[in-house]
Amino acid sequence: MIETDSDSGIAPSLMQTRFNIQLMTWSDALPLARAVREQVFIVEQGVPRELEWDDWDERSDHAIALDAGSKAIGTARLLPGGRIGRMAVLAHWRRRGVGAALLNALLRLAREKGMPEVLLHAQTHAAGFYRRFGFSPRGDEFIEAGISHQEMSLTLTRAPEQ
Repeated sequence: MIETDSDSGIAPSLMQTRFNIQLMTWSDALPLARAVREQVFIVEQGVPRELEWDDWDERSDHAIALDAGSKAIGTARLLPGGRIGRMAVLAHWRRRGVGAALLNALLRLAREKGMPEVLLHAQTHAAGFYRRFGFSPRGDEFIEAGISHQEMSLTLTRAPEQ
């Protein structure tokens, strides 16, 4: 479990800032990830429901961000081949370190699994976020689920032995 405090600039009594990241299998992640992904992808971004849910969920590792009350506030998955996807954070938790914590958890897991590289399809408005982690664009922008995306990759190095 990763526990993080975020400095949001808003008084703690007005806005909760504590969250933690948990890695889960799909059977445990399903109700938590579903709530976040439906809100972000289906409601906010208009992704058709039939495109959001696929068979990869059952075969992937999932990172779930939970607030202090154990409510899901973010989610992401790592597919067996090294693709990161379905990264989503609820609107009022964005820019508070949740996405970075989710991505770091999956990058650490990918290294532990010995994956040489990870790939993802970044929504083009979020490509700068991934660049800060060392991801590089590959190929041209493309449309996926009606949204402009850029494939990005990151070569992984083994984490230092502890």
